[in-house]
Amino acid sequence: MPFIISILILVSIILLIAFFATLFYEKNDKNSVFSGLDSVLFLIMMPKQEFKKEGETPKEEKAIIFQMEQVLTNFLNLKQPSFFGEKPSIALEIASQTGGSDISFYISVPKYLETSLEKYVQGIYPKAVVKKVPQDYTVFEPKGYTSAAYLKLKGNPLFPISTYQKLEKDPLSQITNNLSKIAADEGAALQLIIRPIPNSKIKRMGEKVLEKMKEGESMNTAVSEVTKNPFVEIISEIFKPAKKQDPESLKREQKKEKHFDQSGYDTIQSKIQKQLFETNIRVIASAHTLDRAEEILGHLTGSFNQFSLFGTNSLNPKKISKNQIKKFVYEFSFRVFNEGQGNILNVEELASIYHFPTQFTETPYIQSAKTTEIAPPIDLPNEGVNLIGRVNFRGEEKKVHFASREDRRRHFYVIGQTGTGKSTLLREMIRQDIENGEGVAVIDPHGEMIEHTLENIPKDRVDDVVLFEPFDLDRPMGLNMLEYDTPEQKDFAVQEMIAIFYKLFPPEIIGPMFEHYMRNAMLALMADKDNPGTLVEIPKMFTDPAFLQARLAKVSDPVVRSFWTKEWAQTTGSTRSDMLGYVVSKVGRFIENEMMRNIIGQRHSGFDLAKVMDEKKIFLANLSKGLTGEVNSSLLGLILISKMQMAAMRRARMKESERSDFYLYVDEFQNFTTDSISTILSEARKY
Repeated sequence: MPFIISILILVSIILLIAFFATLFYEKNDKNSVFSGLDSVLFLIMMPKQEFKKEGETPKEEKAIIFQMEQVLTNFLNLKQPSFFGEKPSIALEIASQTGGSDISFYISVPKYLETSLEKYVQGIYPKAVVKKVPQDYTVFEPKGYTSAAYLKLKGNPLFPISTYQKLEKDPLSQITNNLSKIAADEGAALQLIIRPIPNSKIKRMGEKVLEKMKEGESMNTAVSEVTKNPFVEIISEIFKPAKKQDPESLKREQKKEKHFDQSGYDTIQSKIQKQLFETNIRVIASAHTLDRAEEILGHLTGSFNQFSLFGTNSLNPKKISKNQIKKFVYEFSFRVFNEGQGNILNVEELASIYHFPTQFTETPYIQSAKTTEIAPPIDLPNEGVNLIGRVNFRGEEKKVHFASREDRRRHFYVIGQTGTGKSTLLREMIRQDIENGEGVAVIDPHGEMIEHTLENIPKDRVDDVVLFEPFDLDRPMGLNMLEYDTPEQKDFAVQEMIAIFYKLFPPEIIGPMFEHYMRNAMLALMADKDNPGTLVEIPKMFTDPAFLQARLAKVSDPVVRSFWTKEWAQTTGSTRSDMLGYVVSKVGRFIENEMMRNIIGQRHSGFDLAKVMDEKKIFLANLSKGLTGEVNSSLLGLILISKMQMAAMRRARMKESERSDFYLYVDEFQNFTTDSISTILSEARKY
């Protein structure tokens, strides 16, 4: 009767366990999917250090790898779930994705750790770049084949594997070297899903093993006794027939001398003395053919042979069968922890398999950070005249302002690669200046910045806009470089026009003779201040005697008169013809163009830049190269810069208190640089 009762109790226990297990796994499966979706993926990039420093030793390399242990330790206190909830997990991944050859390092964390991960990583690796990945990567070839495996501890989880502390070379190199041999249309990845073991049962078991070993048990015997399944023991005790112990054999066992196994003791202690994690280790490969996918997989799983610790433990690959591959890919993609693939590894073992590359890692194609982030200045002002941007450093955002109007008056030079936001920054500064009621001038050789500025003009400032568009043939606005107000401006205009031609043409085809003839032609045309000549009329000074005489009637400068009445008058024959062609050929390309002739051929400019500055107007010059031509755009831009300089220097006659601020923006600044720009930078700022 007692035997039947025992059987009934046993069956009841089994049924109860089966019920709760079914309920648990159903919940667990659903939670696993939601857990995978409710996570954030980050790309980790280290700055590239091509050469290790002279004198660095393997000991220093191990110290660098140890830093990964410190990062992993941060994940020990993950939020614990409800009774039927899925335990939170972290995914550590090294991937060579399809469509590229770069080897990338990823970490996926629960959403609530999104802001913390950057601090975890950069607290240990200050120069690391932690970048949130908006869309997950893929290693699967769309029309290819997939091969996969997971790694499982061969022996008891209390037995450690070999780690970087015992190995001569960084174990990561062998893994990444195999990934580097993958073609662009192939993919492969190593994935570790880890979750901490709170109040570790395995650690307590390890401590019991150590106690037994202190009593003289061998490592294997102690581990076997401590880790045996008590439920199985109960079953075996129930059904095991009674067996009498031979008194003689009992005496012999008691007399056996027991030795302390120091080596085994140290082995177990090395495993349990560091923090432990439940771990899935997955390897997956994709290629155009199944044979190639399996070849890649074989190389990657072979990388784990280096972790075998002779006579203790190793990580053995378990190939996924064809009928299980779909489920495996699903769990890989959603980063689902699979209990059946579980291992127990400590942080040293995990850091041996996954850590960020160091200067000792010589594998090619590892994706590295091209730049490093630095902290903003502590005294960065929270308020100021203009907001020029926001700095986001390690998850903390601060606004960047000009601290004061005095700071705003300093020059601002924006440089950077194409597409990095230079024009966007200028647009934003222009918008703020216009909204603040400031005087603004914009010279744009592309046109997009002008269009953006026009779209953002407030209604109360529409009447302040002066729009210069050379390609508007119906309403051409005049721009005469030979127009001036003072004798000083006259000399400046002539010298600037010579400098502009040097900018537009190679120096070897200009020369001193061109300067000499051009200077005298322009000075003669500018002699009549109320009715100045234009650039279009320069050829007529050499070809039309009547026009020349009319202009000379207004010339009072004896040097200029002498040039025309003596030097030019005495130049005859081929010399006269050569010089005429030499000068006219440089100017002709502009005056023969109808659009340019309509602009530079007007005696008086269609706008007064001095008035624009003093009255805080908005001057917009759309010099789009596509609509005006590259050389024409450059000429007009250079003339405008020179006219700006003339207008600014005229303000010297005004009291400083009467000078209103005026902001000049020049996109593609290098296209319009002459000596006047350096003058603007050094002198005109005060005006």
